[in-house]
Amino acid sequence: MPDKVALVCGEQRLTYAEVEAMANRLAQALVANGVSRGDRVLLFLQNSVELVVGIFATLKANAVFVPVNHSTKVDKLRFMAQDCRAAGMITWQRQAKTAVSLQRTIPSLKTIVVVGDDVPDGCFSFAGIQETFGAERPFTQTIDQDLACLIYTSGSTGEPKGVMSAHSNVVFAASSIITYLQNQPDDIVLNVLPLSFDYGLYQLFMTFKFGGTLVLERSFAYPAAILKRIVAEKVTGFPLVPTIAAILLQLDLSSFDFSNLRYLTNTAAALSPSHITALQEKFPTATLFSMYGLTETKRTLYLPPEQLAVRPGSVGIPIPGTEAWVEDEAGNRLGAGEIGELVIRGGHVMRGYWERPDKSAERFRPGPIPGERLCYSGDLFRVDSEGYFYFVGRKDDIIKSRGEKVAPKEIENVLHGLSGVVETAVIGIPDPVLGEAIKAFVVVNDETLTEKDVLRFCRQHLEDFMVPQQIEFRSALPKSSNGKIAKKELA
Repeated sequence: MPDKVALVCGEQRLTYAEVEAMANRLAQALVANGVSRGDRVLLFLQNSVELVVGIFATLKANAVFVPVNHSTKVDKLRFMAQDCRAAGMITWQRQAKTAVSLQRTIPSLKTIVVVGDDVPDGCFSFAGIQETFGAERPFTQTIDQDLACLIYTSGSTGEPKGVMSAHSNVVFAASSIITYLQNQPDDIVLNVLPLSFDYGLYQLFMTFKFGGTLVLERSFAYPAAILKRIVAEKVTGFPLVPTIAAILLQLDLSSFDFSNLRYLTNTAAALSPSHITALQEKFPTATLFSMYGLTETKRTLYLPPEQLAVRPGSVGIPIPGTEAWVEDEAGNRLGAGEIGELVIRGGHVMRGYWERPDKSAERFRPGPIPGERLCYSGDLFRVDSEGYFYFVGRKDDIIKSRGEKVAPKEIENVLHGLSGVVETAVIGIPDPVLGEAIKAFVVVNDETLTEKDVLRFCRQHLEDFMVPQQIEFRSALPKSSNGKIAKKELA
């Protein structure tokens, strides 16, 4: 379908043939300037046509793309460039001086491509490349076992780690998700999530794989404009994270015609049952897919939509072609209702962490077949008697108070059921008597709501040891670039 619109970004509308030609030209330039098979290329760009082209151009050059969030600060950027020994970088003109300064201290960094008119000496112009190089596809050397990308984790437990994704991992994960979403070429997907975030990145991969159209936005900073775009482009698929869902639920959407919207998806963190119900009321024609995943496996679980009313607290069953179970610390598989670590098996289990054999050995362990790797998620789950999984919390997120183990998610779900609560986050804070005291941060849209109201509601719906000792009202909660609530900052 070369003449079909593949990508809509701002005022730009590019067909598949146009994206292909642009990516081929850039790939030819990368190869001509020393980028070789397996080299890493940093893509330090915000969502844009140039970023999409850069992703496919890097792959066409037989190299490995490394997406970097456009808001990344120079110290972290330097760490990533040094860590993966980047051979190339594609970035905006406003970041070009930063790129050049990195080049002076990172011997591997040979090639810098700049998007914009102000191109420093020694760098290459993205526009100039499009005018100079041919549009024929470069010779392909890579096979499906080679690396396609390094996606650096947020580094919540220390330095960022590059998750190694092979071509086979990417294709398997994209194909599996397309299967249960039942995507068709007439689907039009709107993505506001950064392509440096794997959830955003796979909207691109999946849409291009099934031959649909991707409407790529830079962010969700202006919700009204995004909602108008959904209507104007007749969008059929809209991926969410809980923070976006919280914003949508505060808006009056009655004037928008969302009749073309076929499905909503959610991952990054589980939606509370009350948010699920509210979203279904706001978007009555759209099917909601609640999902769970982590960068190390891309996607792991999804809840078949017909189960939403039956098991609103579940994040579902393993995605097609995969297996998952719950283990205790001794490696024993646990039965229904028991809490343990989620273990994942399948073609989406990534290759490990870039040059981190120790960290890789902790997360990726031997499977039942020689050479196979299982992924140990680091997340606590329980499974019901029919095989549906329920997220309990991160192993390192569990609060130990009064000798009891408390899952913050359980308290957060209750708080979301209190009218007036928009967002909430629960953490443990050191306490000399309790071990850890439970503290809840709450964002409300009802100024009459008091601390006493919140505590009264908690006492009605929670066991006594789970009732927070402290409530703090905030106008907003800190977020990561991926839209997740940054609990480390709250702590």
